[in-house]
Amino acid sequence: THSLLVGTLDVVLDSSARVAPYRILHQTQDSQVYWAVACGSSRKEITKHWEWLENNLLQTLSIFDNEEDITTFVKGKIHGIIAEENKNEQPQSEEDPGKFKEAELKMRKQFGMPEVEKLVNYYSCSYWKGRVPRQGWLYLTVNHLCFYSFLLGKEVTLVIQWVDVTQLEKNATLLFPECIKVSTRDSELYFSMFLNINETFKLMEQLANIAMRQLLDNESFLQDKSLPKPRRPLKNISALKRDLDARAKNECYRATFRLPKDECLDGHTDCTLWTPFNKMHIPGQMFVSNNYICFASRAEEACHLIIPLREVTIVEKADSSSVLPSPLSISTKSKMTFFFANLKDRDFLVQRISDFLQRTPVFGVLVTSHPTSALSHRSVSFCAGQVPTASQGLLKLFRRNSEELSGPKGAKEKMKEESWNIHFFEYGRGMCMYRTAKTRELVQKGIPENLRGELWLLFSGAWNEMVTHPGYYADLVEKSMGRYNLATEEIERDLHRSMPEHPAFQNELGIAALRRVLTAYAFRNPTIGYCQAMNIVTSVLLLYCNEEEAFWLLVALCERMLPDYYNTRVVGALVDQGIFEELTREYLPQLSEKMQDLGVISTISLSWFLTLFLSVMPFESAVVIVDCFFYEGIKFILQVSLAILDANMEKLLQCCDEGEAMTILGRYLDNVVNRQSVSPPIPHLHALLTSGDDPPLEIDIFELIKTSYEKFGNLKADDIEQMRFKQRLKVIQSLEDTAKKSVVRAVSGDIGFTMEELEELYVVFKAKYLMSCYWGNNRAAAARRDQSLPYLEQYRIDMEQFKELFISLTPWACGAHTPVLAGRLFRLLDENRDSLINFKEFVTGMSKWCFWRKWNAAKKCVLTCSCLAEEKGTSPQDYRYYLRMWAKEKENKKETIKDLPKMSQEQFIELCKTLYNMFSEDPVEQELYHAIATVASLLLRIGEVGKKFSNRPTRKSEDCKANSAQDPVSEEESPTSEQSQNSAVEQQPQADHEDKGSVDAQPEKTQQENQTLGDGSGEGQGSPLQLLSDDETKDDMSMSSYSMVSTGSLQCEDIADDTVLVGCEGSSAAARYGSTIDTDWSISFEQILASMLTETALVNYFEKKVNILQKIKDQKKVERQFSSSSDYELSSVSG
Repeated sequence: THSLLVGTLDVVLDSSARVAPYRILHQTQDSQVYWAVACGSSRKEITKHWEWLENNLLQTLSIFDNEEDITTFVKGKIHGIIAEENKNEQPQSEEDPGKFKEAELKMRKQFGMPEVEKLVNYYSCSYWKGRVPRQGWLYLTVNHLCFYSFLLGKEVTLVIQWVDVTQLEKNATLLFPECIKVSTRDSELYFSMFLNINETFKLMEQLANIAMRQLLDNESFLQDKSLPKPRRPLKNISALKRDLDARAKNECYRATFRLPKDECLDGHTDCTLWTPFNKMHIPGQMFVSNNYICFASRAEEACHLIIPLREVTIVEKADSSSVLPSPLSISTKSKMTFFFANLKDRDFLVQRISDFLQRTPVFGVLVTSHPTSALSHRSVSFCAGQVPTASQGLLKLFRRNSEELSGPKGAKEKMKEESWNIHFFEYGRGMCMYRTAKTRELVQKGIPENLRGELWLLFSGAWNEMVTHPGYYADLVEKSMGRYNLATEEIERDLHRSMPEHPAFQNELGIAALRRVLTAYAFRNPTIGYCQAMNIVTSVLLLYCNEEEAFWLLVALCERMLPDYYNTRVVGALVDQGIFEELTREYLPQLSEKMQDLGVISTISLSWFLTLFLSVMPFESAVVIVDCFFYEGIKFILQVSLAILDANMEKLLQCCDEGEAMTILGRYLDNVVNRQSVSPPIPHLHALLTSGDDPPLEIDIFELIKTSYEKFGNLKADDIEQMRFKQRLKVIQSLEDTAKKSVVRAVSGDIGFTMEELEELYVVFKAKYLMSCYWGNNRAAAARRDQSLPYLEQYRIDMEQFKELFISLTPWACGAHTPVLAGRLFRLLDENRDSLINFKEFVTGMSKWCFWRKWNAAKKCVLTCSCLAEEKGTSPQDYRYYLRMWAKEKENKKETIKDLPKMSQEQFIELCKTLYNMFSEDPVEQELYHAIATVASLLLRIGEVGKKFSNRPTRKSEDCKANSAQDPVSEEESPTSEQSQNSAVEQQPQADHEDKGSVDAQPEKTQQENQTLGDGSGEGQGSPLQLLSDDETKDDMSMSSYSMVSTGSLQCEDIADDTVLVGCEGSSAAARYGSTIDTDWSISFEQILASMLTETALVNYFEKKVNILQKIKDQKKVERQFSSSSDYELSSVSG
């Protein structure tokens, strides 16, 4: 009781304590205080500690006179050892490792984690088990969430992989105070009583998000430079957590200012910015990264500013004053000067900017000195003299009639251009423009067609990437031309479906430009390649931009503004669809339930979001949506979608089915018009949905946009990003579940496992693959997963991983021989010889190994254990031939045992060794040993008799072949005849034994025969199958095959009365060959099977049904055992 109470108080009060099951304590006679000297999670570990103390410490204690000196010495010695150990393991550059280092070591020991698993942080909290809180410690590692509690003798240990988390929520209920709910497919866990719940939850979100990225795209996950690398030295709490915090800040910084994906934030500081357009000093924050200086005002829409360092000419410190302390001015090539003030540590900031300026490359891009035309002379290096679309958008090549330009619409268009020119004069033009609420107002009114391409490039951030990668697009086009793959085939198929109603794409000029841009992007990003809807968006980009600009806009869309939208599973669109459903529940609760019942949201959102409304609205209206999207991002698409549902609420509530609802929304969108457009109206394919006698009610696009801002403009970009994380967990896990079901259905047809068993095996198989990604050779593991393949073939494991699974799941453990057996089975399953197997190959092998009905298991045991044994002098072509033959067995109409080749003597001996190992430690092992000895003795003599008939003179063989050729019926009947002969050969020895006495009465004879055939070193009746020496028993796992023996060479008429001489023949043959392998000896599978069926012990052993679900459950338990518990017996689990 005392130790339980001490342990509980240790856990609750000491921030780094965890009571181990075994401890060594130091106490003197007169003291009530115990000093902890060592602890261990197993008896073996604590015994090792005690042995060290005996050898290194106890002998020294005799020199001390009193107990107080002994206590002081022991404490000092132990603390010194710990400090020295920490000093050796911890890099000198790290700050105080202290308790974090100790917590990391305890985490590894407690949860059995390897060295490469990094602890990010740990928190004191309570885990709610039912209604009882368990106070303990939550450890957040890169790949796992772990919890440990020890209260009054009751221990709670939890280990959850981040890839298994389906939902993370922070909420408060009456039952649970402010808590974090972690959901997996199997359970819901509640943690509460955090000192800082917001920090904990944010970190958990980050780690779960990283895991989802791994499931979604393992290659990008591994290439992410900001992830903690498994091979780095141990890091303390500040360093590793700082990595993840920096990652989160970088993502937010890049999203806010639309910067390239490789831009890393260096730091930020509070300051004020002088805004000349309203003569004010606006408070906000300055952000400095390696290529940009950015500013964001505290008031959300007051002002945003982006200054590329490539544009900066002068950075100088102005004189401070009481009105303007610590001012800093930055001048650019476009003759703009920006004044910052109230900067903390201005000197350090200037030094950092100077350092970055020195490293900023000079790009050969034309930048004019006049700020009003910074982008009007956009330089392009791609094929300018050869292809018209290399220098201008397609709209300029397909001029409209002059009537529209000279009429009222033309006048309106000129007024818009003039408004933007005034804005450029006041706020600047180009990347360094002050972006304010005024900018947004102008965008909402529609961007003039002459400025559309320029402003899309600016607002999306595509301009930055284009000017920093001169010639990149031209090189891509050159490399990709004339090359063909699946993506280029899909592109060719869709080229003529891209805005076919627009004249620009009714001729080869527009089609060729579209082909080049899409093909170049497919080669830039093979992970995405090409996805439907990219052609529609790109064709619109080409109308207003030249080819290179359209390419970089497509890059911005696919890789930053609409992440994961255009991959094979359109994950990003599904995520935003989930957000749309959530927003509908919040803003339109009346409609939400109806829409869910109809299933409309999932249908409409994909077409709306993937094509930015371009496929569902008239072109001249949808392009205004694109204007606002490039300025606002996905937030605008969501708010317009809500406005469309809101406008049709009454009609939708009265719908009876999905088709009716889709018709209502289709008619509405078809009639969204842009009365200000100077383009001639383009026929809209979806206008066919409009029907009825009543003329359709037209909706002005600008009114729709205005309404969307009035009703739903309070959506925040940060909130949407938070919702994206939550939905990403749900969507990816849902896709994984769907993939699992697809895989299981695909393999369930000819596999002995149930659907439930297959699903559990798939989970275990995938977990083993993922474990190799973050604990093994990451690059090799990633290379195994090709996401273009069907789900069935994406996850693949190597031999070592297969061995681990085989050892834990096999129903027939073979002791130390099990890895050898696993290696043989792996090579048998690896049909394409790439040292990897997919899930279908895995379950095929496990099914044939585990499935018990009709002696399938015994049959496959013979196949696997024996056919791959070493056979001297066999050419490589032989085993490849038989592997191909076994592979064809699965494809043939039915597998029969008659198709199997005969087994050589060496392979038979190898089979006996394997069976002997399999029976080791079985409850009835003596009966099994005796049974297999009987069968082996019988089969050896049968093989000797068979040799007599298979080695007939050549002339007789030729006669048989001639007879077979003349009589095709006899050729067909020969297998049957052979089977009859086999039965005769097998039954006669049995009768012979009955006459002379039972086999049990003659163990000495049986043993003597086995020893004569082997090496003469038998080990008694308990191990009658030791046919080879110990060195030979250690299988080298090399490949081999059966000997070539004609399966039709034995005929029924060859069996005569001399079969009673089997025993004599067997003995003389064994004596004649001694320990040499008889190359002429062979045995068929039917003979082996028939002989084994005569032994009840063998039949009972192989017919035991396997509970694979229990095996999987036990295997998961084993994985969570202490890493130090090496004395844990796997055999107790694998039975």
